[in-house]
Amino acid sequence: MNITLRQLRAFAEVARRESFTRAAEALHLTQPAVSMQIKQLEDLLGIPLFEHFGRRIVLTEAGREVQHYARAVSEQLDELALVLDGLKGLERGRLRIAAITTANYFVPKLLAAFGTHHPGVTVSLDIGNREMVLQRLGENDADLAIMGRPPGGRNLEAKAFLDNPLIIAAPPDHPLAGQTAIPLKRLEDETFLLREPGSGTRNAMERFFKSHGLRLTTGMEISSLVAIKQGVAAGLGLALVQRHALEMELALGRVAVLDVEGFPIRRHWYVAHRRGRRLSASADAFHRFILEEGAGVLASSDSGRTNI
Repeated sequence: MNITLRQLRAFAEVARRESFTRAAEALHLTQPAVSMQIKQLEDLLGIPLFEHFGRRIVLTEAGREVQHYARAVSEQLDELALVLDGLKGLERGRLRIAAITTANYFVPKLLAAFGTHHPGVTVSLDIGNREMVLQRLGENDADLAIMGRPPGGRNLEAKAFLDNPLIIAAPPDHPLAGQTAIPLKRLEDETFLLREPGSGTRNAMERFFKSHGLRLTTGMEISSLVAIKQGVAAGLGLALVQRHALEMELALGRVAVLDVEGFPIRRHWYVAHRRGRRLSASADAFHRFILEEGAGVLASSDSGRTNI
C-alpha cells in the first residue's frame, strides 16, 4: 500500500479532534485539503474510516485499527527525531511542553531562562485543563507536562520541583480581610466560587473541606481562572487559588489573602513525562534545568519584581 505520512497525519488529527475543521486548523491546511487526504486513504484501504452522525464524526472499527497503527508510526518517527536531535546536540532541537492553565503564570519565565542557554531549541507551549494535558502526554503530543500532582495509574513519571501553595482569595473589602488566625469553621458562612469538575484545585478544596468535616457552600461554577479572580474581586464569593496565579491581583490590591487556620494548603508543581519514554536532548535538558534551577529562577524573578 502506498500510504503517505501526510495521509496518516491528517487521519490522526481528524480522529483525535473528531472534526475536519479543527484538524485542518491544527495542520494549517484547508478543510478540503484534509478531506481529500482522508478520502485518498479510504480509497487506498477500500473501507470507510469514519461514520458521520449529523455534524459529529466517529471512527469505524477499521478506523480504530488504523488509529492504532498510525500512533505506532508516529512514535517511531518521534524516536527517530530524538536520535537525530541527540546527534545534533542542543544547537538545534524541539521541545513540546503541555501545561495546565494555572501554570501559565510562571512557565514562560522558565522557558525564557532556559532559552538564554539554548537559543537554538524551538519550543511549543500548549496550555489547557488537566485532562487535555494528560491526553497530550498519553498521545505522545508533548515531551513534558507541567501540572499539579498527576493521577495514579497513568504510566507517568513525575517529580516535584516547586511549591504550589493554595490560598483563600477574597475581595479586599471583605470583613475577614486583615484578620488573623481565622477559624476554619468560619468558612462555612462564606460562598465559594468553584472551578469545573475534574479541576485539581476543586478536588483539593473538596477534599480539604470533607477531611475537616466542613460544609462547603458553593456559588457559581466557573471554568476560567481569570473569571474566578474577577468574580472574587467583584465580591461574588471567595475562592481557593494557587498563590502563583494571584501575583498581579495582589500587587494591584484587587484581592486579599485570608489568614485562615490550616492555610495555605501545601502542594507542589510537578514535571511529568510518560514512563519509559526516551526524552530528546532538548526535553532532557529542560527536565534537568527545571528540577535543578526552576525554583531558583522563579524566586529570583519574583524578588526582582518586588524591588521595582
